[in-house]
Amino acid sequence: MTSTFPTPVRSPRLALTVLCAGMLMVILDGSIVTVALPAIQRDLDFSPADLTWTVNAYLIAFGGLLLLAGRLGDLIGRRRVFVAGLTLFTTASLLCAVATDRQMLIAARFLQGTGGAMASAVSLGMIVTLFPDPVERGKAFGVFGFVGAAGASIGQVLGGVLTESLNWHWIFLINLPIGTAAVVLACRVLAPESGPGLRAGTDALGALLITAALMLGIYTIVETGRFGWASARTLGPAALAALLLAAFVARQATAARPLLPLRTFRSRNVSGANLVQALMVSALFGFQILMALYLQNVRGYGAAATGLAMLPAALAIGTVSLGLSARLIARLTERRVLLIGLALLVAALGLLTRLPVHSDYLVDLFPTMLLAAGFGLAVTALTSLAMSDAGPDDAGVASGLFNTTQQVGGALGVAVLTTLAASRTDRLTATGHDAATALTAGFRLAFALGAALLITAFVLAAAVLRRPGPADSPAGSPGEPTDTRSDAAPADRLSPAA
Repeated sequence: MTSTFPTPVRSPRLALTVLCAGMLMVILDGSIVTVALPAIQRDLDFSPADLTWTVNAYLIAFGGLLLLAGRLGDLIGRRRVFVAGLTLFTTASLLCAVATDRQMLIAARFLQGTGGAMASAVSLGMIVTLFPDPVERGKAFGVFGFVGAAGASIGQVLGGVLTESLNWHWIFLINLPIGTAAVVLACRVLAPESGPGLRAGTDALGALLITAALMLGIYTIVETGRFGWASARTLGPAALAALLLAAFVARQATAARPLLPLRTFRSRNVSGANLVQALMVSALFGFQILMALYLQNVRGYGAAATGLAMLPAALAIGTVSLGLSARLIARLTERRVLLIGLALLVAALGLLTRLPVHSDYLVDLFPTMLLAAGFGLAVTALTSLAMSDAGPDDAGVASGLFNTTQQVGGALGVAVLTTLAASRTDRLTATGHDAATALTAGFRLAFALGAALLITAFVLAAAVLRRPGPADSPAGSPGEPTDTRSDAAPADRLSPAA
């Protein structure tokens, strides 16, 4: 089918800046809230169990709607979905800031997650069409990855500063000028698109099944810390989520216009990159949470100091993402750069398996922060591989799928690693160990599992992923030289007729 989406815009780099500004706001919000939770709890009289829903409501909406939002972008125009998502996110941020009770804040956080999903789901697809040249596209993915790392770290620092110097309401109010500027610029800079329309492929039943499966699955994961992995409150919803997912797959196999064509997974790069990403973010999202807990609960850092302590990791990731990753990919191929990045991350978490109670920051933690630069290499290469078979008409759903595996993998990783750490800590505390020793032992065990997940991702990447061939670039980049090295076999191409 001929694409109805225009590729050229007057300034692709300015368009990329707008996309990054929107995503910075969304990612910033994901981390800025965590350090303000104690203040929110005191002000709005949250119970400990209810407090988690200020995070969970956002995660469930965000992760559950990414795939649907990506497909909507393909059908009605990615700019339209991006602008609508930013508008909803900004409006919901204002509602969060003026919330006067728990119910209003939780509902507004759900709306924030919905808007964030809409904006995030189509961003990578827009980059694919903005930068048809593989080298320039790699650089753009690097910049986008840098924004993600910077947003997460800035959020931790900024959240602590705003909460301590003003109040928690300002962590949401800061989104208003960013969101407003991003919406205005997006309308002026991003090229208008006219997709084939909802009648060309709504698959309402498929959308309902996958959204329900993802929301229920993420809900089950985030609630394991409350009910436990083996409880009926966990196993029942997990089984139902699995049934809904199976029904969705069956629907996609028979639907005339499926929401997620199963041919997508025939590409070893698409399937492999999404699996590798799920394993990688499972380890690294858990690392981010556990390291913050270690710094605050064992070493006694404050909220702002914790963010500053983890800032070198973001700077290392950003430095690599902004320039080095794209140059290395052009010289070494995506697969090799990904393997280098994963090896660095294995070393980073490996060092933390020996983390002492009375650590010295420069000796015990700073090397890990520097090795986190491997994420800047890995995520840029993974993004390129995951989007390598996406044409203009399905770039949105490919982008949504990639973001979905990130969110589900992250939620699963945090749930598993924090539960494992807590169980180890509880056992040691029960046998008479002091709190700091028990906590640190729990963190070390979780970091060891994280390292094992990264090793699994390394093996999978080495066995499955290949460099995309000339015909596999999203724009079909003519004249791109064929790599004759042993790891450069072209990825399996999606069949247009499938």
